[in-house]
Amino acid sequence: MIYGSVCSGIEAASVAWEPLGWECAWLSEIAPFPCAVLQNHYPDIPNLGDMTRIHEDERFKQRPIELLVGGTPCQSFSIAGFRKGLADPRGNLALVFLGLIDRARPKWIVWENVYGVLSSNGGRDFGTFVTALGQLGYGWTYRVLDAQFFGVPQRRRRVFVVGYLGDWRYPAAVLFERSSLLWNPAQSRKKGNGPAREVSHSLKASGGFKQDTTHETYVVQPISVNARQDPITSDKAQPLDTDGSSQAIMFDPYNNAVSDMSPSLGTNCGVSTGRNIAITSAAAFKPGQSAQARSIGYEVGVSPSLEGGGGGNNKPAVHYGMTVRRLMPIEAERLQGLQDNWTQIPWRGRPAAECPDGPRYKAVGNSMAVPCMEWIGRRIQAVEDVIKKGAI
Repeated sequence: MIYGSVCSGIEAASVAWEPLGWECAWLSEIAPFPCAVLQNHYPDIPNLGDMTRIHEDERFKQRPIELLVGGTPCQSFSIAGFRKGLADPRGNLALVFLGLIDRARPKWIVWENVYGVLSSNGGRDFGTFVTALGQLGYGWTYRVLDAQFFGVPQRRRRVFVVGYLGDWRYPAAVLFERSSLLWNPAQSRKKGNGPAREVSHSLKASGGFKQDTTHETYVVQPISVNARQDPITSDKAQPLDTDGSSQAIMFDPYNNAVSDMSPSLGTNCGVSTGRNIAITSAAAFKPGQSAQARSIGYEVGVSPSLEGGGGGNNKPAVHYGMTVRRLMPIEAERLQGLQDNWTQIPWRGRPAAECPDGPRYKAVGNSMAVPCMEWIGRRIQAVEDVIKKGAI
């Protein structure tokens, strides 16, 4: 399958579809940081830039594609925005996407957007999009997929439209399984007060706290759950134990509820937007100092004084209770199903190790959930295999 990608971002589609052996003919992205991510990972795939003008590029004209994929900007449809829909220049890019379909005439199309697109302008914006898709000769179907049911601990509902040139049965076979039509929905999740399940590979709710003997232990600065500020995101906010031994729960700053899943990732993953983790913090005291706190191996008691040399196993950690910090970029990547440090790239003269967090958060928050895209890709490939056999 040869495909073209518009509004490529950090290219979750290619991450998802690489195992299928599909080939990306070209990309289309204009944001500087995502463009740098694409150049870093896909230096041999041309980035045609502005999607409103890529039809003028000879590379767009020369190579036919079988599939067009894109997640056009969602801000104009999101319930968190002004909801101008197609009247917003960003929302209007959904119509530009339709224009590219008309020019390229791929067999398949895959379009993704926020759940709010279904109610934007009373549903008329989405109706306009799918009606135009039908007028272009495509059979289509849509479905709301939630990333939490595809193997990542994030509640992320997104609308996916799949279309096929000349027949609606093929996209229906992609997005709907027989079991999903039997009216046997999964039980809804309820908020509880107990510890959360795993929230990422680096933070797990199971297991007790233990001292990290391989890394320096730091105090993690407490942050008020109502504070409109960003907590520490430097090295001193790293997990106390990367092997998953520290307790960790998802934390909602608005109602203080404990959650077993992260809310849908935004572009900044900060305190004010609910992407937070409450962790068991600890501190190592200076030589000769002691504190009334729970020390390692004791329920309640006075921390033993540190020996004069201080370091290594002679520096016991002491519980400080729960503190709140924002997700780290690597955790945000994992919540989207991306590879670790996918967005940690050389940027503006800095080496990859010094890549700032801000553009990474924004790029990841705007991306698609890789497991959802992988599922759709495998379903399309399965339908293609059946078509080639002449079974349908």
